[in-house]
Amino acid sequence: MSIPGMRRAAAGLTALVVAALGAVATTPEQADARPKPVDVTLLALNDFHGNLEPPSGSSGTIAGQTAGGVEYLATHLAELRAAAKKKNTITVAAGDLIGASPLLSAAFHDEPTIEALSMAGLDYASVGNHEFDEGANELLRIQNGGCHPVDGCADGTPYRGAGFKYLSANAFKTATGKPLLAPYAIHKVQGVKVGFIGMTLEGTPEIVSQQGVAGLTFSDEADTANRYARELRRKGVEAIVVLLHEGGTQAATGGINDCVGMTGPIVDIANRMDPSIDVVVSGHTHQAYNCDINGKLVTSASSFGRLVTNIDLKIDRHSGDIVSAAAENMVVTRDVAKDPKQTALINRYKTVLGPVAGRQVGETTTAITRSQETLFGTTMGESPLGNLIADAQLAATDDEQNAVAAFMNPGGVRADLDAGPVTYEEAFTVQPFANNLVTLDLTGAQLYCVLEQQFVTGRTLYPSSTVGYVVDPAGTTGTAADPCAGTRVVRGSLTIGGTAVDTAATYRVTVNNFLAGGGDGFSALTGGTNLVTGQIDLDAFVAYLTAQSPVSAPTLDRIRTTAEVPAA
Repeated sequence: MSIPGMRRAAAGLTALVVAALGAVATTPEQADARPKPVDVTLLALNDFHGNLEPPSGSSGTIAGQTAGGVEYLATHLAELRAAAKKKNTITVAAGDLIGASPLLSAAFHDEPTIEALSMAGLDYASVGNHEFDEGANELLRIQNGGCHPVDGCADGTPYRGAGFKYLSANAFKTATGKPLLAPYAIHKVQGVKVGFIGMTLEGTPEIVSQQGVAGLTFSDEADTANRYARELRRKGVEAIVVLLHEGGTQAATGGINDCVGMTGPIVDIANRMDPSIDVVVSGHTHQAYNCDINGKLVTSASSFGRLVTNIDLKIDRHSGDIVSAAAENMVVTRDVAKDPKQTALINRYKTVLGPVAGRQVGETTTAITRSQETLFGTTMGESPLGNLIADAQLAATDDEQNAVAAFMNPGGVRADLDAGPVTYEEAFTVQPFANNLVTLDLTGAQLYCVLEQQFVTGRTLYPSSTVGYVVDPAGTTGTAADPCAGTRVVRGSLTIGGTAVDTAATYRVTVNNFLAGGGDGFSALTGGTNLVTGQIDLDAFVAYLTAQSPVSAPTLDRIRTTAEVPAA
């Protein structure tokens, strides 16, 4: 039952008692004798992405402070538990703990991150889309333990699995219809039950490689939460918390504990959730917010372990329902002592990783960032680092596969490059997915359709230097069913190598295998033919940095608007 619903029910019960017995004066002594609510503290995080060491650059700051690093995170969690009643504290997470990780974690299939978070006291976590990066079987291994089937136990010690429980309510095995992992968990605190339902976003298949989600079906977040909330209530659980790897975004003026102009999928999902759900710990958008949506506390702790959400619950001992819920996003500052166990873990894996991480692979003349320029009022423009990666992918396939253009998806560019020497570890952090390059044939008409689909998906494909085109802000946007119907890309403006693209001609184009499979909603790319799989994207990037050093940030002039290029 929701908190407002409880209040209405309590008011009705009071009226019945007064009607039956008459007005009764309650003394302070009698009031004090009533059982006090059970205090429960939830410590929540999300989107950790294997950031064992403090993130660098803008990724390592929040609210004006340097933040993050598991050595500091573990200390903060311990201090927060000590400040509360330790046995009443539950530590939870809302997905993407692993995947898109720095080399120190990714080189060992993220086992170091699972070990670190287990040591830090994590109890329950929802799966996120990145938990599926290496497929369902690998996720089960991450949960249950065992050496990697190909690479073995790379650090020479057995991998024992997660010391916490992954929850996956809306990812089902297609063959059986059963959840891949437990959909929920029930945690008892001083006799009261707290139920945790864990989910990823329904759109996971659109943003994970097809191999990663093979054999799985994903269901609607609100419908799934409501289904399992009913099941939990049948088991006597009234305090229900959803750990959901989906989120939203507040206005830029909002701070880490604000909820200004909240938009995004989480708003609709929370509005459709059953009133019995009291708290939603969310993620995915890497944003920080602290909201009341439809009477529910909805939080997110940004990303990379820079924040911890401290959630205080008061649960009625008799009804088992949450009578109040409040949260505060707290910065994981680096002014506390490092947790020595976490330091030892990091050092152990760094020793095994050896000199590979520090090998210099290139040099940049200036910092090259992944930030996107503004295009007609939205951040749908080019990115210096995105363009550089597209150039690297074209260079890796122009001779080998006769590619004439390349496109890179923004979600695959994970970090900036600082000025100066570039190490292998830094290059890996930029491109950690180990996607293969795929070169395929597209007609000119299909190319226009792919570019129109950008405005349907809300994602810009970063083009190689051979590509140029003009966007009309006043043009129409296609639909998911027919992206080709859009008119945002001015017809006749698309050029490759300076020559206008012929809609009837065929062009060899390079993308990564994620995009080739329709990832990020680019279904138009699945119509390509004569596919040839090439090298790993990281290898192409490293080779380009080495060959072209010192590398400078590309000029952002590949996508222009009609304001810059007036119609003829």
